[in-house]
Amino acid sequence: MFAIMQLIGGVILSLGWIPQIIQILKSKSVADLNLKSYLLMLFGISLMEAYAISLAVTGVGLAFLITNTMSLCVVLLVIILVLKYRIRS
Repeated sequence: MFAIMQLIGGVILSLGWIPQIIQILKSKSVADLNLKSYLLMLFGISLMEAYAISLAVTGVGLAFLITNTMSLCVVLLVIILVLKYRIRS
């Protein structure tokens, strides 16, 4: 039951980044985004990813690994977009 709750919660949290990504792609503007904040989030999620991998190796925490990996990917995408559109402006 908790694994399902973890999956649902993690998917919702990961999908929460999609409106920001769409806004960046539409406006091609990242002027109001703070790169340091996203880098700190990436660092924190990366530490959690290491923990999630260790849990998954022991046979528990697969849901945590899946949802954490999703979060890592979307935050990384935001950082890439910030760097891409900051260079252009």
